[in-house]
Amino acid sequence: MRDKLNQPLTVEGKSSNKKKSTRGKSFGYQVLGFGAGGAAAEPYDATYLSIAGGGGGGYGNGGGGGGGGFLNTYGGTAIALLTGETYTITVGGGGAEGPSPNSQGTIGGNSVIAGTDVTTVTSIGGGYGGGGGPNNDGGDGGSGGGGAYGSGNPGGDATPGQGNAGGAGSPNIPGTPGAYGGGGGGGAGQAGQAAAQPYGGDGGNGLANSITGGSVTYAGGGGGAADPVFPAGDGGSGGGGNGAQHSNPGRDAGSGTDGLGGGGGAGVGSHAAGTGGDGVVILRVPTANYSSSTTGSPTVSTSGSDTIIKFTGSGSYTA
Repeated sequence: MRDKLNQPLTVEGKSSNKKKSTRGKSFGYQVLGFGAGGAAAEPYDATYLSIAGGGGGGYGNGGGGGGGGFLNTYGGTAIALLTGETYTITVGGGGAEGPSPNSQGTIGGNSVIAGTDVTTVTSIGGGYGGGGGPNNDGGDGGSGGGGAYGSGNPGGDATPGQGNAGGAGSPNIPGTPGAYGGGGGGGAGQAGQAAAQPYGGDGGNGLANSITGGSVTYAGGGGGAADPVFPAGDGGSGGGGNGAQHSNPGRDAGSGTDGLGGGGGAGVGSHAAGTGGDGVVILRVPTANYSSSTTGSPTVSTSGSDTIIKFTGSGSYTA
């Protein structure tokens, strides 16, 4: 059977993979089978936005977490949903922060759309922010996490087509005590900023999308930390958390925003790192075809002639 979800994300127009029922004929009459039965149900067009959970920030002059992987068909090629088929939705949770000084965060959870006989759509969780000290690079993910301070630790790589790389941490500079910062986590729309000695790098900005009827920005990266008197990195637009600053003035790290898949900010000193924000999966279908059959308590709304099904927790939709 032809794959119904594995469609290009950038080609304009709607898919033409509608199926027509075939009816045999005998002696001038249509053979529909013992009494009744009609044409097989046609598939209908739909679009989706899938955002994974953001990565957790590193602790100890650490790097910001990367934004969750961003996959979208709204405004491009529609997908085909088969009437009566159930599509399972998994929403990725945000990654945990580094639990103690010099520890890295954890990668965010994947968001998934899956159905029988279709290719699974998977948005990859945002990469973790590196922890303080040597050899603590940012983690790979949908967007990469920022590297921690120390020997120029690099940021993590992004998943192609889903985000951008994290920024590098600042190197050690002999004779410059306390002048170091962590790199910013990558966002869906922009790479994380490298830490410019002695400042923390800003998180990369996310991408705006209007599948819900209004423009919302998703999957920003978390900011890198700085210590002690220089500015920490700010979180990228789209839910990225700010990096922590140890003193003069102190600032706690921010967590990524739930439902946007932003990365968590990095921690330093007594200011713990932030967690990544939870992801989201949104389906947009013609209201005339909407079945009202869901699990997991998604938020349902309308925009024009379409119905929007927004999952902030796991569930399903039966087309």
